[in-house]
Amino acid sequence: MNPQEFEAALSAEAFDPAVLVQQPVGYSMGEHQHPFDAFALITQGSLSITVNGQEREYRAGDVFRLPANTPHLESAIPHGVSYLAGRRPVKA
Repeated sequence: MNPQEFEAALSAEAFDPAVLVQQPVGYSMGEHQHPFDAFALITQGSLSITVNGQEREYRAGDVFRLPANTPHLESAIPHGVSYLAGRRPVKA
């Protein structure tokens, strides 16, 4: 998926406009969760996300989704990462 296709998908699915997120080599965040749905496109490097003990690596061109309130770990230890991220608030 390219950035233009990603932006169109965000809009079609009622996500907020994308923001650029950059994390350096060695980045790691312990288990946490977000109060919003996340949808992201990796643009450089790679990001590993672990949910329920299952780790998955996302590389440039890959997209990932995380439903709101999903506990997860994330890291970009070997390469660092840049990605475009959209958030969708959870409706009460």
